[in-house]
Amino acid sequence: MAKKILFIEDESALQKTFSDFLDKEGFQVISALDGETGIKHAERELPDLILLDLILPKLEGIEVLQRLRENPKTKDIPVIVLTNVDDFEKLEKALELGIKAYLIKTDFTLEEVLKKIKDELKE
Repeated sequence: MAKKILFIEDESALQKTFSDFLDKEGFQVISALDGETGIKHAERELPDLILLDLILPKLEGIEVLQRLRENPKTKDIPVIVLTNVDDFEKLEKALELGIKAYLIKTDFTLEEVLKKIKDELKE
């Protein structure tokens, strides 16, 4: 069965690019364009991994991460932060909340992000 990835990202062009790419790689991608929707999807779908942007409408990424970690159903889902925010305080907070990786969008290709996902899911 295909591994489920929840991608919480407000840029719809990036959402589509990643979704198409990951779909071709055999993943089932669930998209959320804001933090609130992301949390709802995480609770309902229980994805194998979450890709999370930090700058989001309705609910910032760090807040999303805190809520995921407080919920017994979602607390153990691995999270990879994929963002353009090069902010040490946010990075530190995200690491405290147990993220698996902090990737700056402009520094990574789709293939490199895919490798991180596969490493995390032990594929």
